Amino acid sequence: MIADLPADGRQAALHHATAGLDAPFAVLDLAALDANAADLAARAGGTPIRLASKSVRCRGVLRRVLARPGFAGVLAYTLAEALWLAGGEDPVSTDVLVGYPTADATALRALAADEQLAGRVTVMVDSTDHLDLLDSLVPPGRRPVVRVCIDVDASLRAAGGRVHLGVRRSPVHTPADAAALARAIVARPGVELVGLMAYEAQIAGLPDAPAGRPLRGLAVRGMQAVSGRELAARRAAVVAAVSEVTPLRFVNGGGTGSLERTSAEEPVTEVAAGSGLYSPTLFDHYRAFRGRPATFFVVPVTRVPAPGVVTVAGGGWIASGPPGADRLPVPTWPAGLRWLPGEGVGEVQTPLRGPGAAGLRVGSRVWFRHAKAGEVCEHVDVLHAVADGGVADALPSYRGEGRAFG
Repeated sequence: MIADLPADGRQAALHHATAGLDAPFAVLDLAALDANAADLAARAGGTPIRLASKSVRCRGVLRRVLARPGFAGVLAYTLAEALWLAGGEDPVSTDVLVGYPTADATALRALAADEQLAGRVTVMVDSTDHLDLLDSLVPPGRRPVVRVCIDVDASLRAAGGRVHLGVRRSPVHTPADAAALARAIVARPGVELVGLMAYEAQIAGLPDAPAGRPLRGLAVRGMQAVSGRELAARRAAVVAAVSEVTPLRFVNGGGTGSLERTSAEEPVTEVAAGSGLYSPTLFDHYRAFRGRPATFFVVPVTRVPAPGVVTVAGGGWIASGPPGADRLPVPTWPAGLRWLPGEGVGEVQTPLRGPGAAGLRVGSRVWFRHAKAGEVCEHVDVLHAVADGGVADALPSYRGEGRAFG
């Protein structure tokens, strides 16, 4: 299989398999995807993995992975997306958790108007403000019961809160915070508290072995050890405090970078992951695992402006997050290409230089890896799925199905 070849051999095999396609296009290596899914399930150690759809953005891939053992349910990134994935006669999943609070009035009204969707979709809250918005749109007596989940802040706070390590998400941080919100939810008609979520971005999404930066890696691992111990104790206390108010159906935590650690916590009933399926460049530098790159985008050479330099069409598929070179796509094949620091990757064209440019001419193709996972699908209508040395399928992305969820 292509996924079993050395890196250069895999790229050459994928290049040969897609020779009949017109660039630009995106490629999904199905063997690598399946191997990554198996690795994620093994790392979770039997704890079910809820698929983070923002890191996939392709219903065909979601269905393929959810059919595997070890995966159950979807973690959507907007309510509109959740309704789409859970709706109809052939839903991607009948268990969709929205990972972030919503202020989408249209989607909230749609949820409140459909008893079937209300039984399949759980919305996220971290404040009674979210409940007030729902009630203002559709009063409790005019809708089915809406399932809700409390988002608990998983960041590490030190020095009396003056030091904050992690993302700034929920105002719910302590067991007392969570219990107070749980009591407020239970006291309100028309909603049911069913779960808790706490995503530890400073562990799951922060590489602990950055290339060429051993001291930073040491510091990150030290911080993650401290944060992991603090969060495990606090998460258990939060679950205990909320469980005194009402029983919970699930406790969600973790991400691709923390599956082993989070799944080992007794109160956690499920973990979330998605980026590890595609294995983008931001996930190259973890000590605990090494994924197989499964998605690529391919662009044509359109100019040869100077010896040792080629220009490709587009290329500026930049990832979200803190601005920096690590958010830029990386040219991977032919080997020996790099973007120019003074130009970076462009909206319309990208110059590349290096020994890999020597054999390229107008019409040649250059392969890139994206820095993040699902965002590559915002640039293409299909993922060309490669298996057994050929293109096995063309899987529509969300964009290809006419969907854009932000």
